[in-house]
Amino acid sequence: MAAVLPSRPNTNSTGTSASTTNRQPHTRQPSRNGSGSHDGNHLPNTHHHNQSFTSQPSSAQSYNSPGPSVHNSASNGDLRPTQPPPRTRPRQRSVKSQYPSDKTEKHVEYILVASFDIDRGSVMEHQYPGPVGGDEHMLAELMLPDGAHVRAQDWTIFFLHKDGAPEEEEDPLAKKKKRRRKDADDGQANGGAEADEAEEVESSSEEEDVEDEPEGVDGPPLVYVLNLVNMKQDKTVKRGAIVKAMAICTRHSFLHIYKPLLLLALQEYFANPIMDTLASLYEAVNNMDLSLMPKLSYYEKSILQSSEAKALFLSKFEALIAQRMASKDSENGRPSSSPTAQLHTRNRYGLPRDTHEFESVVKYANVPVPVKIPVALSPETVGDFSLVKLITTFSTPHATSPVPFSPTHPHLTTSGNLTHPIIVLLNALLTQKRVIFLGHNLPSSEVAEAVLGACSLASGGLLRGFTRHAFPYTDLTKIDDLLKVPGFIAGVTNPAFAHKTEWWDVLCDLSTGRMRISNKVEQAPLTEGVAFFQSTNGAGSHHNSDKSNHPGSGGGISSIVAVGASMSAGLGGNAIPTTNLGNDITGDASFMHNVITAINERHGENAIRAKFRRWILKFIRIAAAFEEVVYGATSLYIHSSITSPTLSIGSPRLDSPSKSPAAGSAFELPAEVAGHGYVWPNAQLKNAELAANATRLEGWRNTRSYYYFIQDLAAYYAHRPVKDLDLQHLHDKLSKLRMNAEASSNIYLAICAAVQSDAEISQLLSTILTGSSGADSRASGGTAGAGQPTGLFTVALGLFHPRLEVREQVAMLLERVREHEAGCYFWGQLGRFVRVGFERVVEGREGRLGGETVVEGGAERGSG
Repeated sequence: MAAVLPSRPNTNSTGTSASTTNRQPHTRQPSRNGSGSHDGNHLPNTHHHNQSFTSQPSSAQSYNSPGPSVHNSASNGDLRPTQPPPRTRPRQRSVKSQYPSDKTEKHVEYILVASFDIDRGSVMEHQYPGPVGGDEHMLAELMLPDGAHVRAQDWTIFFLHKDGAPEEEEDPLAKKKKRRRKDADDGQANGGAEADEAEEVESSSEEEDVEDEPEGVDGPPLVYVLNLVNMKQDKTVKRGAIVKAMAICTRHSFLHIYKPLLLLALQEYFANPIMDTLASLYEAVNNMDLSLMPKLSYYEKSILQSSEAKALFLSKFEALIAQRMASKDSENGRPSSSPTAQLHTRNRYGLPRDTHEFESVVKYANVPVPVKIPVALSPETVGDFSLVKLITTFSTPHATSPVPFSPTHPHLTTSGNLTHPIIVLLNALLTQKRVIFLGHNLPSSEVAEAVLGACSLASGGLLRGFTRHAFPYTDLTKIDDLLKVPGFIAGVTNPAFAHKTEWWDVLCDLSTGRMRISNKVEQAPLTEGVAFFQSTNGAGSHHNSDKSNHPGSGGGISSIVAVGASMSAGLGGNAIPTTNLGNDITGDASFMHNVITAINERHGENAIRAKFRRWILKFIRIAAAFEEVVYGATSLYIHSSITSPTLSIGSPRLDSPSKSPAAGSAFELPAEVAGHGYVWPNAQLKNAELAANATRLEGWRNTRSYYYFIQDLAAYYAHRPVKDLDLQHLHDKLSKLRMNAEASSNIYLAICAAVQSDAEISQLLSTILTGSSGADSRASGGTAGAGQPTGLFTVALGLFHPRLEVREQVAMLLERVREHEAGCYFWGQLGRFVRVGFERVVEGREGRLGGETVVEGGAERGSG
């Protein structure tokens, strides 16, 4: 009996059996569902799946992955299915808008105006449409920062922690979504009992409604305040100037789009200081139409953020326009428009020139103001800032005349007293230290941007808990409140903060580009994890199973020194081009060298953000391995048991649910497929890297971002298309390790069997782009560093595997990727060498299958 990996039954969007159809040789298959939703094969149940398995005789262990055989068209090279069972695409679901036109939420909640009075100080003049609440005088002081009277113009940003409106809590739709989420969570907690077909259909439809972003466990969304301060010369008043500020309060983190509107509105207010001026601005910004901006799944956002291709997911914009046109035709009671009329309508609505941004227009004061809203925003990304500027501010002085840190701290100076300042900043944020950005004689806008950039730097789009405890601008009058916040990130302009070392742990001086560690910073306690690796025989713990295979890899500090010269890049991803790596045991120096090189080569803001995203991702994955080694288990990774009913080896397939495996029966996966977590070339390097990062890993384990990540992980896991395999782990093994043909074939076939639907392909593409071996920007539209594997190249190498079955299954996987709305860009960047290999595999499969064809109804008939 052959060992097989089961194929899944063909299903449509309701989970019922789908029939097989003939396709014309040159007719392209219908476009895939790109919404990232499930196709009926994946339900919130994480442990029990109704799958059909069949046994097939074979001379060798094999994975039987679903999907059609393919035919190479002589005219254009397109592949066509010729062998049952073809993969029937799920019904195209309607694309959702991020901001539907019927949504009651306002883009802007309040508009504020404050002014400076020589006798009364900062005064709040107007609040529209009503009072924000809280201390008006404090708000007025935040809107009029120190030194506002010496500049003609300045910008500030601050956050308000305001509860949601009562009517929002009573909204029936909100209650319905909350109830659905609770039911899903309860179902997962109860072990995911098998549901009948009706429940599966309902669950599948609910997946479209449930947010794929985790709810804010730390409270309602913040109110982000963008504030503009203007000073007008006027000799008729005291001090000869009038200082006024106008602020927009919104729960959208892309508040920077309102800057041109505030410029116009504040000028208008100087001329007409009445409430009607605020009312017209309020009406204009809330009439902004964002209903044609599609909502993307988590993995689609990740792909869009990590790629520079300007037409990614363009079909979603087209689908929303088509839905809008159909809706208008239905409202007007007329039949669907003719193709010519539809073309004119589409041209009127317009498609974006770059799908990374949605273009809209706000009409204010008879002026059409164009705005561009980011389509895919990461958590903790607020406003418009530059990581490149933040990095160069502190890197340039450090490169020209490095100053050792004194005192040092185990959580902060992980590479000694000459640790790069940006690494010190990262460590401070990850270990929840109090960080202050000081910008003496600088505009408050610069310190605010530095704070926002630091939050994004440490988040990487993966961690949360930074912006909620950030104060982009504050002053001495709020110091009492500030010191009550643990692990704050604050921006100030008053130099008095520099002398109060008890107020902060790390001070970042934007004026000089230097960082200081406070001499009163709380010392790091000796934890079990640090003690584990400091002990010379610490790796002898029962948790570490690698030492017996690698004598001398004790895992202590001595092992770090011994292996330092052979370490790669640590958290950096690329090795630094130097022969002396023994002093860079953490990989921090090589990572920063790679970042600075990319900045000097003008790779751009998105490329730099992608590098830090991968740094944070690897930090989390190393932390998970650290916990498993030291404590025996981790909460930083959720994975199925190595016995899985959806991906099995050594057991026959079952054709129907009635033949489901008996309780307690095991479907064991090979060790190389069942693994999870970060991949090291050998145990010695693993122990060395864990030991080198032990202090900051232990420092992170007691922070709010650590606990938020665990909660977010559980929320995301319910929507993860591929739950049984760690795709990142498998991809890293293929790209980093030397394996024999049997081991690599198991991994290739497991990936091919698991990645079938559009949502699963999106997850694979996201894994390739954001993983530690991410795609090269020039090869796949991504933003990874040079010297790393390109896009689909690692997967495509399976086309040259010694086993025929692997080559054919990889070819079918690449065909599915090519038909994916984002995967086609990855396919387009594969080189001629891979394309020729692909065509040879397809032609060989066609010849091997001979005259077998597909007839209607799924029956199979040979031509003889």
